[in-house]
Amino acid sequence: MPGAQLPGGLHLAGARLETPGGVALNADGMTATVVDLSEGFGALGTLRLEGARISNRLTLDGATLGGGDTVLLGAGMHTGALHLTLAAPAQGAVDLRGVTVTTLHDREHTWPREIRLDGFVYGALRSDKDSLKEDTAYRLAWVRRNPGYAPQPYEQLAASYRQAGHDDAARRVLLEKQRHRRRTVHPAGRVWGHLLDATVGYGYRPWLAGVWLAALSLLGTLAFSLCSPVRTKPGEGDPFNAFVYTVDLLFPIGDFGQRGAWHWTGAAQWLSYLLIAIGWLLTTAVVAGVSRMLNRN
Repeated sequence: MPGAQLPGGLHLAGARLETPGGVALNADGMTATVVDLSEGFGALGTLRLEGARISNRLTLDGATLGGGDTVLLGAGMHTGALHLTLAAPAQGAVDLRGVTVTTLHDREHTWPREIRLDGFVYGALRSDKDSLKEDTAYRLAWVRRNPGYAPQPYEQLAASYRQAGHDDAARRVLLEKQRHRRRTVHPAGRVWGHLLDATVGYGYRPWLAGVWLAALSLLGTLAFSLCSPVRTKPGEGDPFNAFVYTVDLLFPIGDFGQRGAWHWTGAAQWLSYLLIAIGWLLTTAVVAGVSRMLNRN
């Protein structure tokens, strides 16, 4: 039915179409108000809906799909509501590349292992999850079924959460996007990515830097309190303060007067060098992470 004009819609509820390994239904470029493939509809073969324009809804509620490497080929399709609430998991890939829908209704158990989502645009998502936490975990697993790494499915999911007012979920999605991307870069990039993740969560968890600074400040304060420093210039400078001295080492910008007034020998000296190096790394990671967050694209 390629290019068919169906103002009354296509109603195949309960029908059975069988072309194993071939095309069970060819409706490429079709124009219709409703496409109803529900209530026990079964297709053994590929459903082709490339470039179809469905003004109201496409529903596969309670349907079964199988019999081919790709059971649903909808690349470039436009529809209002898309109901992919199948009776059982699809036995083949679902291709939604370039598809635009107003609302997606689905269930976790109906999706196959491979879902091609690059370019899939939707306004709202409706699943069978009871909480936002469960829904976010489900959607992240859903996006990972897209072959390889593609940023658009993550960005689209984050945009959907932001539009619904779920900013925390959107940040989690964008963080997972960076973690997925990290697996595709060269070893040096992966090392830097792990550092950004651990220190500031790629800019989406900047509070982590505060945790690191607090822990290192405590470590330095305890260590330097047990030793006796050497005054750089006898008779000059403020009295030694282990906490302020540690903070002075960790923050490469600014000077509280402790770093230049006192120095160490032995193990404490190497600890001071280590804290300076960590301070520079943390500062660089924070700047890079915040810059990434402010310029997500």
